[in-house]
Parts: sequence; structure tokens; C-alpha cells
Amino acid sequence: MTLDHGLNGHITTGAVLTRGGEAETCADPSAVMTLFADSAQTGGGFTSYRSTFVEGATGAPAHFHTRAWELFFVLGGSLQVLLGEEVTVLHQGDFLAVPPGTPHAFRAAPGSGADVLCVFTPGMDRFDYLRLLGQVTRGEEPPSRLAETSGRFDNHYVDSPVWRATLEASA
Repeated sequence: MTLDHGLNGHITTGAVLTRGGEAETCADPSAVMTLFADSAQTGGGFTSYRSTFVEGATGAPAHFHTRAWELFFVLGGSLQVLLGEEVTVLHQGDFLAVPPGTPHAFRAAPGSGADVLCVFTPGMDRFDYLRLLGQVTRGEEPPSRLAETSGRFDNHYVDSPVWRATLEASA
């Protein structure tokens, strides 16, 4: 929903309101993504969604974006994150902004679930990517479909020995 006026009568043309109960969700065996606002709704300003990972969820493999910053705000639980060549854990209340070109990956931290607000800026229409990701994870589409869309969604997968070692150590 786009609002034409805001609180106290102030004009806020283009404001975006997504009611929690009306937001589209995408689910796979390890996460539920609640879709709030895609680039088309924000004039390219940002894309935002919430990812709720179950304990042990693998999250996203190592990747980078060429154009967008990816912002993470941990609402609950803990998120293990690769940032360049370092691995850290974000806890409830922590915020991370990953600049374009920086390899990163994330998953629920060992022994924890994670509830994370994600924002991309500038925005790009990523909801189709999230839908496709769910289809691949559920086995409805082959993984090769993700590679085919890397340019469209600015999601470029990379090999990270550091991230591989982190995943193997907790397996």
C-alpha cells in the first residue's frame, strides 16, 4: 500500500506500508521470508524483507552484490556471518551493513535460530529471487536456475574456503 499522507497530516507521498498479516511469505525447509517492500514499490530506493531461520538453517552461501549494500538487523537469535575473510556472530540488536563487492554469507549461528530484517539499497526487484530460492530449496527448480539469474538479481556466488571450513567445523 502506498500512502498519500502521513502522521499528523504531513504529506508523505510514496510512503510504503505493509501490514504484517498481509505480507507475502516464502517458505523453505529452513526459513520463512516475509516480503515487505520491493524496489518497484520504493522507486528503486530499497528492498526489504524479514528472514526467520530455524535452528541449524544454512542460510545463504558466499556471494556478493555489485550495486547494492545489504543491511542486516538481528531481531532475535543469532546469525553467523562471513564478511570478506572473517566470520563473526551477530546477536539480537546487532546491525551490519555490507558494501557492494564484499563477499558475505550467513546462516543461523550454531545452536540458535535467527530472526533478521534485511534491506538492500539501492533497491532492486529481489522478491522473484527469493521466490526462486524457495523453489530451488524445496526441489521444485534445479539449482542451475539461481546461477542463470545472477546478473538479473545482482547475486554473484563465490567460493570461500573460510566459509566452507566454518560450515564443515560445525557439521
